[in-house]
Amino acid sequence: MPEPTKTRLTLANIAVMLPIELLVHAAVVGTHLPYVAKVLVLTMTATILVIWVAEPSAARMLRGWLHAPALRHRKRLVAAPALWRARTVLKDKPGSLQKLTQALAGLDTNILSIHVHPVAGGVLDEFVLSAPGEVSEADLLRALRAGGGADPHVWPTTALAMADGQTGALSLAARIAASPEELPLAVAELLRARIITGQASGSAEAPVAGADGTVLKIPTAWHGPITFFRPGEPFTPAESARAHRLAELAEILAHRPASPPNPQPPAEASPRELTTEDWNGAGRLPGPGLQ
Repeated sequence: MPEPTKTRLTLANIAVMLPIELLVHAAVVGTHLPYVAKVLVLTMTATILVIWVAEPSAARMLRGWLHAPALRHRKRLVAAPALWRARTVLKDKPGSLQKLTQALAGLDTNILSIHVHPVAGGVLDEFVLSAPGEVSEADLLRALRAGGGADPHVWPTTALAMADGQTGALSLAARIAASPEELPLAVAELLRARIITGQASGSAEAPVAGADGTVLKIPTAWHGPITFFRPGEPFTPAESARAHRLAELAEILAHRPASPPNPQPPAEASPRELTTEDWNGAGRLPGPGLQ
């Protein structure tokens, strides 16, 4: 259960402890014990009853009232729309996508974005979905299958999935242009994948490239092949193409020869006044108007 508010917890404890305190005081005050003994009995009895009786009783009897605000907030969170990423293979024929969207509409699921990738046997459609909070992963998988999708996959996601893939690739290209050695980290960020280092690739736990498409190798001339692994989420052809283009950009920049420094333009001679010697050297004397 969520933590109750301090105000409600205080009111619940007072409601339970006040009757107990009154009964204990009425029973002890009517006795003929010395004053100090009455104070000790009241103190010990009230403390034991509060710790062992009052607080547990308040937590049990007033449980619904204590946690009502937090439970209402939790219900609103559960009912709030959730974002999902989904992939499925459809037949490349008219009406296939319409049938799938109708199946998703039956769950009040909204398609926020869609990317289509040609693959063997059809097209791979990748969606970002906004579904009601009560819709589970199993519900979405059933809807994708009912809509004609083959081999569906669904993952929870965040609003970052709405970022345009082309814009993200261009931003990372600018990062590589400034520093080509950032290629492995940039591609890992683009693909949301894990880099498999050379030491890890030789271990028994290293992923093996297979038909599931979760391992991607990018060849580079100066860095060697770079391997990326994304478990449970195969790489699409578009993602592979973007990663290879980034590798080509980094290779071009890494092997680009340094441009020579710009030559300095020759200094212009400062003008000076012509003298008689200059004219004599040229074989003529200045006229009266040139003196």
